[in-house]
Amino acid sequence: MDEVLLRSLTPTVIGVLVRRGADFAAAEDAVQDALVEAVRGWPDDPPRDPKGWLVAVAWRKFLDAARADASRRRREVRVEVEPAPGPSEVADDTLQLYFLCAHPSLTPASAVALTLRAVGGLTTRQIAQAYLVPEATMAQRISRAKRTVSGVRFTEPGDVATVLRVLYLVFNEGYSGDVDLAAEAIRLTRELATRIDHEEVAGLLALMLLHHARRAARTGPDGRLVPLAEQDRGRWDTRLIAEGVDVLQRALARDRLGEFQAQAAIAALHADARTVEETDWVQIVEWYDELVRLTDSPVARLNRAVAVGEADGPRAGLAALAGLDPALPRYAAVAAYLRERDGDLVAAARLYADAARKAPSVAERDHLTRQAARINARLRG
Repeated sequence: MDEVLLRSLTPTVIGVLVRRGADFAAAEDAVQDALVEAVRGWPDDPPRDPKGWLVAVAWRKFLDAARADASRRRREVRVEVEPAPGPSEVADDTLQLYFLCAHPSLTPASAVALTLRAVGGLTTRQIAQAYLVPEATMAQRISRAKRTVSGVRFTEPGDVATVLRVLYLVFNEGYSGDVDLAAEAIRLTRELATRIDHEEVAGLLALMLLHHARRAARTGPDGRLVPLAEQDRGRWDTRLIAEGVDVLQRALARDRLGEFQAQAAIAALHADARTVEETDWVQIVEWYDELVRLTDSPVARLNRAVAVGEADGPRAGLAALAGLDPALPRYAAVAAYLRERDGDLVAAARLYADAARKAPSVAERDHLTRQAARINARLRG
């Protein structure tokens, strides 16, 4: 059974059913039923036209459900005749599905789940495992999301920025369960890049590739978090770095800078340094200035303070940090690092311990706890 093929065909088949008159929720349900039949029957009797087979079976599933539901009889009259099996329409509605799944009426969590289901072709079980929630909980979330977008016109223009934000959320989930969400986000963004000529789509793809290139070096053999400055750069994936830089350069050449391009440029400068000492922190600060100009994001300002501390010294970094809200995620960790570099070990130890208590993950908490213990040991010595 070619699972990759089935997943790649899922959004196209959903799109065909929607154009024939099915609402999104009914189309998605019918396609999932057809996929179940494909899993059962294709290993013994694979079709010559997989897409045409899925369209025919999914359409039949939809009509069966419509006939069984009195509230949908008007739609059944509208479609009138079941199209004959055979090669399906050549139009591809995957792009519209991206926009539909990232509809602004959905919560970010629901938009991500619906995108993984309808565009990514993942099962509810796989998505639930990836998010470490019960399958029933994820099924309810997806059902609510489908109901929310069922009344949305399929031809309505979509918001590229919202689609990219959803894909970025998928990427940041990383890996859990039996689905590698970081790799899945890259696959979906590659697919989007083939369907829409947009510099920020390219910028997001470049950013994902450059971050993913460092994945193998981010944790040690014991599972401990390894900070960027301490990573074994020989373990970075040079093929992904080269691809990411190439994608970024072509996007930047269009001279329509966006936030994902700016983030990718920062990642590219880190990837270009053969050692941490060779990092071009001055240029990284300049790119953070661009990112702050584009987004006015407190998180971007926080990361800029770190870069300023590396480029101009810890006192300058602390000055850049001074205007930010201490309640920001990772503020205490940044302040601890800059205080340590400035020689204020007492404050650094206290801040590392505070950061550990607020850490968003176990790996980060353990890392920050070790940093606090290291400095306290120096103070006692």
